[in-house]
Amino acid sequence: MGGEGGARRAPGHVAAYVVCGAVLLGGCASMPDHGDLRGVESTPRQDTQVRVFAMPPQEGATPGAIVQGFLEALTSDDPDYATARKYLIGKAAKTWEPESSTTVLDVGPQPLQERPGGREGGADMSITLDGERVATVDAQQSYTPEVGKYRATLHLVQDDKEQWRIDELPQGVVMGQSDFVRNYTSANKYYFASRARVGVTPAAVADPVYVRKRVAPTTQMVRSLLDGPTNWLRPVVRSGFPTGTALQDEDAPLVPDDQNKLTVPLNAKAKGVKQAKCDEMAAQILFTLQSLTPAVDEVELRADGQRLCTLGEGRSGGVAARGSAQSPGHLYFIDGDHRLQWMAADGNDPVPESVPGAFGDGGKALRSVAVSRDEREAAGVTLDGKQVYITSLASGSSLGNPVLTSAGATEKDRFTTPTWDAQGDLWVADRNPLAPRLYLLGKGDDTPVVVSTPGLQGRINAVRMAADGVRVALVVESGGQQSLFVGRVERDAGSDGRETVSVQELRSATPELEQVTAVSWSSDSRLVVVGKETGGVEQVQYVQCDGSLPETAALPGLTEVQSIAASEDSEAPLFATSKDGLLWLPGGSGWRTLKPTASVAFYPG
Repeated sequence: MGGEGGARRAPGHVAAYVVCGAVLLGGCASMPDHGDLRGVESTPRQDTQVRVFAMPPQEGATPGAIVQGFLEALTSDDPDYATARKYLIGKAAKTWEPESSTTVLDVGPQPLQERPGGREGGADMSITLDGERVATVDAQQSYTPEVGKYRATLHLVQDDKEQWRIDELPQGVVMGQSDFVRNYTSANKYYFASRARVGVTPAAVADPVYVRKRVAPTTQMVRSLLDGPTNWLRPVVRSGFPTGTALQDEDAPLVPDDQNKLTVPLNAKAKGVKQAKCDEMAAQILFTLQSLTPAVDEVELRADGQRLCTLGEGRSGGVAARGSAQSPGHLYFIDGDHRLQWMAADGNDPVPESVPGAFGDGGKALRSVAVSRDEREAAGVTLDGKQVYITSLASGSSLGNPVLTSAGATEKDRFTTPTWDAQGDLWVADRNPLAPRLYLLGKGDDTPVVVSTPGLQGRINAVRMAADGVRVALVVESGGQQSLFVGRVERDAGSDGRETVSVQELRSATPELEQVTAVSWSSDSRLVVVGKETGGVEQVQYVQCDGSLPETAALPGLTEVQSIAASEDSEAPLFATSKDGLLWLPGGSGWRTLKPTASVAFYPG
């Protein structure tokens, strides 16, 4: 529960802050505490080195002032909400669990009314809070968009010194969106795909969570990693840590040394692990902390006072394959003659050439293509959208027969652009309204698998696989809207011995957008999308796969976008195609035209 900028603060608001930090050269400033019940506004945006601490309840404060001070205290940087707890009494003080959830509102919780609580003697009061939900962060720190009304009641009583305190309240905390952005940051925990591998190496899978920015975030992330994956991801990943592994001292902060090395003391559950297992554990911690801060490039694990192993950046890639660490060799696009062309992925030498093999010689007009992540094979959809071919990118390769054929009546009712996963399997959707299908063609297998999509409402218009092979982004058309969902890919052995594949628990990644027209993965947990809100204009923006917006969501404007090309390697430049042809977005500037005729651009995958 907490305040937000959007409500208006009257002169002399209740809560006071003590602000200490490098920006103030170690000094502290406080604000007076008095006033009546008002809407709660966020504290001003602070420098990231400044920590904000709330003031405790003041002598003789009214019930409204107590509630407002409590809400403000929840947006401070107290490690255990120590100041907020001073506003509580009785059962509330003993049972309140702020870490159980965070409810995010569009603006801060607004007090609706202050009324007698109804207890005998009249020494109690109830205050109702109102707001509009935006999202919820659960006890596992997992973010879920959630639209709807928020209403909660706080009950207050007087203590034996006739001071008002809160004795009944909901579990968790609530705050407005701007306070949430100021207080929390998104980072990825990493686990290993249970089945997907990149060669002989397990695929590392990002599990995004939100942690408080200035309350020992490194320690928070390691604790969260050791607690295991979030419920949504759990069915398809595993952890390298033995069951029951925890920090040796839960209260001791983890701080890297001046050589960017972090030592992590674990409890006895981790004692005696083999080298390979220890390397997996260290890689999980290293990947996790590198998503939070660049200040860690080596991890040493200890258990029961003994050194287990050390893993640095140079060896981590041999332990697990992380999409963001795999740099694409080329950028591909279809030119005005419907041929497949490529050029250097870094954009520094933008000289396109036809690719070797059947897709580059112009023998078959192409509408869309996907290139495998090892850049050895390509799958192409013919110009009419009716057939899918797979061919080698080696010189002299032939086209062969189509691997799939659609019976859709029109081009829009046939195949989507294909996409490859980390294992070398090909995915494509048939949009035929009479028989919509999501297909998987396994590596080296000519028999397509129909992928089950329980809970899917609508028709799939676009498919993009994540590099880890266990998450898939789907643009789904339903009721005149095109929305982006992210699903979990589950693989099981069927009764006939063949693998069964399904996409489970689709989650909205763009709840604010009415029409999503293009999408591409742009990091281990982030996507770049082209879409527009109801009544709005088309925009290009970043979104997190959990439906939240990263701090750098907006991109330079672009209209009539046909495709967008991004890579999990965030250093790879962004490309797009529009009515102006093939476009490139160099860092820190606007879109530049590289080639006036091009219909689709994409990286391997």
